[in-house]
Amino acid sequence: MKLKSIETFTNQAVGFVRVTAEDGSQGWGQVSTYHSDITCQVLHRQVAPWTLGQDTTDLDDLLDIVAEREHKFPGSYLRRAMAGLDTAIWDMRGKQAGKPVAELLGGTPGLIRAYASSMKRDITPADEAARLKHLRDTQGFDAFKVRAGAEVGRNADEWPGRTEEIIPTMRRELGDNVDLLIDANSCYSPTRAIEVGHTLQDHGFCHYEEPCPYWELEQTKQVADALDIDVTGGEQDCDLPTWKRMIDMRAVDIVQPDILYLGGICRTMRVVEMARTAGLPVTPHCANWSLVTLFTMHLLRAIPNAGKYLEFSIEGADYYPWQEGLFVQSPYTIEDGHARVTDTPGWGVEIDPEWLARSSYQISDLP
Repeated sequence: MKLKSIETFTNQAVGFVRVTAEDGSQGWGQVSTYHSDITCQVLHRQVAPWTLGQDTTDLDDLLDIVAEREHKFPGSYLRRAMAGLDTAIWDMRGKQAGKPVAELLGGTPGLIRAYASSMKRDITPADEAARLKHLRDTQGFDAFKVRAGAEVGRNADEWPGRTEEIIPTMRRELGDNVDLLIDANSCYSPTRAIEVGHTLQDHGFCHYEEPCPYWELEQTKQVADALDIDVTGGEQDCDLPTWKRMIDMRAVDIVQPDILYLGGICRTMRVVEMARTAGLPVTPHCANWSLVTLFTMHLLRAIPNAGKYLEFSIEGADYYPWQEGLFVQSPYTIEDGHARVTDTPGWGVEIDPEWLARSSYQISDLP
């Protein structure tokens, strides 16, 4: 099936993509969030010329052709743009087949255990515990992630003593029957990361995310080798050779690709296979209520080495005002701590026409 047109609908934070094939079939996808208006320009300038009029049957190869033709641009923006094309084509395929994308990938619709993921550091440990306990009691979550250190903080805390307080507070307030995860967002040197890691182990935490600057794989491996807790990472990485090196050297115990940062479902499935071969689970990064979490839900319902849960952001309009009003009906309803992939063809979601009408529009099509 050949592509006839690629359309984008974007604001600064979110960019949706619609592809149309020569037979009129359509599908919806999304470029990565954050500076999505720039990413959509990259899509039209550097992805569309190599893909319009081309057969999409071998999508892996088509995406490789884009990367090869744009070899002077090996970084994040090109991959974020490629993700918009990839995810829209998967939606089109699902609608053509009358199946959800999870089924096209070899899985089934159904429930996925979720962990409640806090994005906040400017919150006291007591207030964080109170809101997580409310989610436990009202929505049935039994796994929670909080934040340690300061983001890319060079060993600094958000304020002095916060990390040392939040670790025991979470275990004491949430009890022994929940999984506790923590994200350092590239804060620590190996020495400090290992110190924090021992405290996490003492309080039964099970997941220690991005303890060192993510680009320093040797530092992360040093931490992973020194601790029993699962050290995790990979969300920022969009380069497949880097993924191979990370997995081959066992820098992490759990891999965390972000489908939209990495370049879409096809490229993520390559990382999934690398991890499967190495015996590593996959717990992707998906930290907001745009389409990235829905894409991840479908992926986790299909892959054999899926991690224990789906990341599910607990931040609403007060934190991410741009994620409101995106869909006619939100696909993000939690049932007893679980999200659900429906059997609706494709991604199973409809973009709100009012949002589209307010967005900036651009089209690349065949003459």
